[in-house]
Amino acid sequence: MTEISITRTANPRTPPADDTLSFGNVFSDHMFMLDYEEGKGWHSPRIVPYQDFSLDPATCVLHYGQAIFDGLKAFRGADGRIRLFRAGDHAKRLNRSGQFLCMPELDAAMVEESIRALVDVDQNWVPSKPGTSLYIRPTVIATERFLGVHPSRKYLYYVIVGPVGAYYKEGMNPVKIMASEKHVRAVKGGLGAAKTAGNYAASLYAAEEAKKAGFTQVLWLDGVEHRYLDEVGTMNIMMRIGDEVVTPPLNGAILAGITRESVITLLRDWGLKVTERPIAIDEVIAAAKAGTLEMWGTGTAAVISPVGELGFRGERHAINGGKTGDLTKRLYDTIVGIQYGTAPDPHGWTRLLGNRVGG
Repeated sequence: MTEISITRTANPRTPPADDTLSFGNVFSDHMFMLDYEEGKGWHSPRIVPYQDFSLDPATCVLHYGQAIFDGLKAFRGADGRIRLFRAGDHAKRLNRSGQFLCMPELDAAMVEESIRALVDVDQNWVPSKPGTSLYIRPTVIATERFLGVHPSRKYLYYVIVGPVGAYYKEGMNPVKIMASEKHVRAVKGGLGAAKTAGNYAASLYAAEEAKKAGFTQVLWLDGVEHRYLDEVGTMNIMMRIGDEVVTPPLNGAILAGITRESVITLLRDWGLKVTERPIAIDEVIAAAKAGTLEMWGTGTAAVISPVGELGFRGERHAINGGKTGDLTKRLYDTIVGIQYGTAPDPHGWTRLLGNRVGG
């Protein structure tokens, strides 16, 4: 593996206080960069001071949307040690997203090492307060200068990081989601399984409509029948109906969430029945009315987010009395415990790194 060169900033800043953190507004002193040229491959791995890009107006990412990203976190435990959660799996998913957009494959070990090295350089930016973390955003964009629809021959892979608090303003309190029959984010055979910029652009209009109606997020239904659950805008969806935990299958239209997989593994460890199958919105509403439904979302940003209300066709349905369910709480406590090093990690999901820093 090529050695990563490190150029440290001449003007280091003081990280913000943990109590002031929101999500995605503050970034650390440094970033990682790696270039690609056809015939030369990926080259020049480097950590440099956080900086602006200079892009030609004809750079193809600006016109044709060849852009992918992923998201993961680093956590500082009570012992002062920093832990990365499932970094290797995020590196592999970044490459899977790249395949959908005809991007050259990255060495997964280099992706993981780029993340580890950057977090190590900026480890003083990892907050200490429970519920906070360092969010990590690896990204690939097409950088060739041309107008014309074909894959780029040049790319930039970069990583930025920043301290964050809770993703939703509700924190661990239940959120309200609205199922949409009118809008479609993705369909089978499209880019729904890739973490690409276009998927998020496609979600914005419906998300704004949901917010105006008093909901936190959109619950997307399938793009053909507008009947079966896909995922929420920023997380996969799961629910317990009676004695069965169900979640939509990875059908090519939704993202294979790392937290989703972690939750399925934990539930099966606990001896619970977990089924990945199509779930009709009518079945969900019937369970809500019968009082047999507990629902939550899973994702890197939100971790585990309880759902307390579901909107559909102008009606609002309370879920679990609008309160966080017992299973939802157990999942949250277990995953957060693994991430912060206060609970056993039987599957080896975390990786320790960096020096011990008080906090």
